[in-house]
Parts: sequence; C-alpha cells; structure tokens
Amino acid sequence: MQNMYNSFQLARKFLIYLLTSSNGKGHGVHSPFVFDFIVHVLRGKQVNEQGFSQIEAKRKELEHSSLVLDVLDLGAGSSKGKKNQRTVSSIAKRAAKPSRFARLFYRIIRYYQIDSVLELGTSLGLTTRYLSVAEPRHGVVSIEGAPAIAGFTSKSLDDEGIRNTTILTGDFKDLLPGALASMKGSKLVFFDGNHQYQPTLDYFHAAVAVKSEADIHIFDDIHWSNDMEKAWAEIRNNEKVSCTIDLFFIGIVFFRKEFKEKLDFSIRF
Repeated sequence: MQNMYNSFQLARKFLIYLLTSSNGKGHGVHSPFVFDFIVHVLRGKQVNEQGFSQIEAKRKELEHSSLVLDVLDLGAGSSKGKKNQRTVSSIAKRAAKPSRFARLFYRIIRYYQIDSVLELGTSLGLTTRYLSVAEPRHGVVSIEGAPAIAGFTSKSLDDEGIRNTTILTGDFKDLLPGALASMKGSKLVFFDGNHQYQPTLDYFHAAVAVKSEADIHIFDDIHWSNDMEKAWAEIRNNEKVSCTIDLFFIGIVFFRKEFKEKLDFSIRF
C-alpha cells in the first residue's frame, strides 16, 4: 500500500524545495546545458496560442461535465481491478496536470525536436492534447488502464480532429514493450498513472533498455509518497542517466553523453 504524504508533509517538503533549489532564472547554474534548458525551455516563450486556448476551453468543459464513468483503477491508491463510479468533472479537477507543466512539455518537445512521444496515463487527455499540438514527427502514443476513460477520451480526440495521437487501453506492463518498439527517432516518455515504487522502476528500466542519447524521460509526482521518492532516487542513480532536473512536482531525466559527470539539479519552477 502507498505511503502517500498528507497535505502537511507535502507542504513541508515543498517549502524545503523552495529554500534549497537553484534559482529558476539560471543564476548560479554552471552547467551550460542546464542553463540553456532554464533560459530557453523552462522560461521559454514558445507557444501555440490557438492550440493552447482550445485545450483550456476543453479543460473548463470537462471540469463542468456531470457525465459518470465506471472507472477501473490499476494505479496507486486502489486495489487491483477496483471499480468505482466517478464524474468526468472530478477526474478533470483531480487528475489533470496543470497547464504550466503541460506547456513545459510542449516546449521540451519543440526545443529538442522530439520525434516520438509516449504517455503512460492518458486520463481525460488534457496533457495528451498539449503533447499532440507540439507536433512530434511520429505522433503521440498514450496508454490508459481504465477502459471507460480511454473510450471517452479517444472519442473526444477523434471528435476534435486530433489525428496524430493513438490511445491504447490496458495494463501498462503489457502494452509498454510494444509501444516502445513502435517509437522512432528521439523519444519523450511521460510516466504518469501509476505511482508505485516497483512498477515505476519496471517501466523506467523497460524504457532505458531501448533509449537513445537524445531521449528524455519525465516522471510525475516524484515527491508524492515515500515510494515515489525512493523510485526517483534509484532513477537518479542509474548508471545510464547523465542529468536529472527536479521541479518538485515532476522530474526530468536526460541521457546525453556530453556530461563528463552525473549532474542532479533541483530548480524552482
């Protein structure tokens, strides 16, 4: 069972992060690569105003939807296979990534010219839409464990004319190998939807086995629980990882060979 931190524990950890992390404008950061990341990506100005406004309009629509879905939850916090009824509104308000992080993902894809994107945990597809409008050359594949949510989101994307995204339905561990094998060129993999220690490491190791130097991995909620912090620590220490950036709510992993030594940064965002 997950040792999820309570609101007080999370607030305390976030305060420590604010006090100990590097300046979010790049002051005092001596790595040229990370300084460039801060200036051009973290604080970058790349936008798709029309695409972003449409996504945020969809967010508001979903947050007010009273439609009820039968959700099969395979992630942390529930027994395997546990079903419960949830409104689309409640899912949108609790599970969707805030727009500033989704826009960051957009900038990462555009700046580093990512070819293929894989998302583990589609949910209602708000982050998926941001990944899509970044226009990776070989599109976006997103895996969702709950059939009702996958069906709802797949239809929504289709109705909106989004054609460069494929949603797969099922358990991550079953679908991940095939999804990774289908990806071409440089890859961005966003790990979300299952916040448990061993599954997170299993998915990471599967992705690392086929990674290229240009790949980027992003992990959601790295300080959400003791298990996620343990998983993040192991990921940071993996011998194939050359640089990590901790933004508290997400962790970003690079594999570039240009680093002479492993670098780990915590940066205010």
